[in-house]
Amino acid sequence: MLGACHMLGDANDADRPASARPFPRADRPVAPIVSTRWSTEEARDRVNEAEDIMDRAGIKPGMTVADIGAGEGYYTVRLAKRVGPTGRVLAEDIMPETIDALGRRINREDWKNVSVKLGTVDDPKLPADSFDRVMMVHMYHEISEPYAFLWHLFPALKKDGEIIVVDADRPTDQHGTPPRLLACEFAAVGYRLEQMIPKPTAGGYMARFRKIAARPNPASIVACAMR
Repeated sequence: MLGACHMLGDANDADRPASARPFPRADRPVAPIVSTRWSTEEARDRVNEAEDIMDRAGIKPGMTVADIGAGEGYYTVRLAKRVGPTGRVLAEDIMPETIDALGRRINREDWKNVSVKLGTVDDPKLPADSFDRVMMVHMYHEISEPYAFLWHLFPALKKDGEIIVVDADRPTDQHGTPPRLLACEFAAVGYRLEQMIPKPTAGGYMARFRKIAARPNPASIVACAMR
């Protein structure tokens, strides 16, 4: 059963970033980051994962796309090829060593339409009104501050932009996100679920979200919980 849990910052929030404390704490486990890759690139290409997801997400030449939690860059370089020289890809991650390694890959493979960005656990630090698509692939369950993160991400989407989430349908502490919980957390920050597509070849499902309302005041956000 999915319920609501209204939890505001308090004296017990010392373990949270100061910028996240105005937002409710996630009332669910958070999966640890255990690897920068979900599977090997070769295995993922054998089932046509990236091409299928990009097709479903409507990724086209000339678009500007953010790859959140980019890791080793599996989607980053394939997005860069898809959007072409007139498009742009921004690859974001919260681990400095991962961003450094990805930057070296981008330079080595000479992807001139890609840039990298170091974000934080509660803010991807993306430029406003910039992205046609924001990709969040096999990483949402690792976001420890989902309400703050989605709130800070909100302005980065263009008017008709979409957030694309790919994850597994299992509990968050088992490296997945139940679809109803995902939809609830996004709705709490002003997004609407447009489509949920089963994608077993990508490890679970693909969800498409759009923003439909103004960002709420952080203090008014009601946390979601699976009960």
